[in-house]
Order: sequence, then structure tokens, then C-alpha cells
Amino acid sequence: MQIILLQRIVNLGKLGETVDVKPGYGRNFLIPLGKALPATKANIEKFEARRAELEAEEAKDVAVAQERADALTDVNVIMRAKSGDEGKLFGSIGTRDIAEALTNSGLEVDRAEIKLPEGTLRQVGEYNVDIQLHHDVTASILVTILSEEGNNDDEDDVADESEDYSEE
Repeated sequence: MQIILLQRIVNLGKLGETVDVKPGYGRNFLIPLGKALPATKANIEKFEARRAELEAEEAKDVAVAQERADALTDVNVIMRAKSGDEGKLFGSIGTRDIAEALTNSGLEVDRAEIKLPEGTLRQVGEYNVDIQLHHDVTASILVTILSEEGNNDDEDDVADESEDYSEE
């Protein structure tokens, strides 16, 4: 099935390209979501009339994504998590946790934009995490995972013991 792309689609093509796709992918996904049109003569003429408008929309989207990427430069997210003696976390830090931490700090990021190619973070340390804001715009942030220190519990125990002695 031949279609005309109305926006850039990863691993398929750019705006305005005519590409061959499997009929189900075209009919059930691309066309209903407004990402493509069937490549008929009438649709090709309609597309050429709207081409400048669609290119302007795409340029606007890239500009907005670039502004968001500039806001994310030099961002360091510090997260605390419980961990064992060797630095292995009890659980993991995933895209949802990172997105929530960024949103709480005032930078709106969706969890689908965060890319963790090696999976969730399971060790204490520093990690460079990519945030894909647009097909062409990617920002990189530093995520630092620190261990929650258990020293405070020991100090509380010592304080409790001294209180016991004073009561006698």
C-alpha cells in the first residue's frame, strides 16, 4: 500500500515522502491517526497544497522541543534510594521515577520521552540519561542515585539507651 507521510515517522520516512507499507499498518494505524494519507492523485494534490503549512507546523514543533532541551541542559537529578552494602538498590529507578523528579522540580517531562536503553537503574552512581523531546531533538541529563544512609537509626538507638539510664 502506498501512502504519503504527513509527518516524520521513525524508520519509515520524512514529511511528504511516498512510501510502501503493509496494508494493515496503513489502514489501522497511520491513516486513522492522521499521520498519512493514501497515495491517490487527489490526495497528492491536496498534500502539495498543504505542504508549506505542514512544514511550518513541524518547524514549530522542533523549535518548542529545542527550547525544552535548552532548559534541560546542565540538569542534575539527585535521587535517594535504599541500597545494600555493595551499592545495589532494593528495587530500581525507572522512567516514571525520573519523570516524576523532573516534573516536581518544574521541568515538564513525560515518561515516554525518557530513554533508558539498558533498562532500569539498579546501582548507586551517576548515569547520563537521554530525553528524546522530538525525533530530531535529544537532551541529556545527569541522574545521581545516592544511598539512603542508615546512620541516623544508629544514633537514635544510642539516644534511646541514654534516656533509659537517666530514668533509673
